[in-house]
Amino acid sequence: MNPKLVVERARADEAPIIANLMQLYFHDFSALWFDREAEGELGPDGRYADYPCLDAYWREPERTPWLFRIKGLPVGFALVNDHAHSPTPVDRAVAEFFVVRKHRRKGVGEAAAHALFASAWGVWEAAVVRRNTGALAFWRRAVARYPGVRDIVEEDRRDAQWDGAVLRFRVG
Repeated sequence: MNPKLVVERARADEAPIIANLMQLYFHDFSALWFDREAEGELGPDGRYADYPCLDAYWREPERTPWLFRIKGLPVGFALVNDHAHSPTPVDRAVAEFFVVRKHRRKGVGEAAAHALFASAWGVWEAAVVRRNTGALAFWRRAVARYPGVRDIVEEDRRDAQWDGAVLRFRVG
């Protein structure tokens, strides 16, 4: 793991930090939403819409919010739950994952993903929207490089529930 990186469960009083980082995450995603008029647009206040149900990550036990920090400063986040993108049940699913651009391609994302995997054994899932080819390459690499991962399955889904790749794998 990157020795400068700290990956911790986010406390309820840190929800605004994730909400702020979510604005950057939505900005990155807006490039993928170019043909979806209802998504990826700023509101009249210059902000993207709030993430639906973010507060549930501190109320519901099957949801876990994570913050990534370097030198005490936030550099990313993950939202993990147990909601699969396919009919196959999972123990943990990476719902959202984000690293600020300054810290990308330096091993921070992979180290953060590995810290998440180390937090819970079982069947994990990472789903990637079809157009996000960079994220798909990242997840393939991060999963393949984690010691002890087995039963890796990549499924291409195109249905009402999901449009993109779903990587499922067992940790532990």
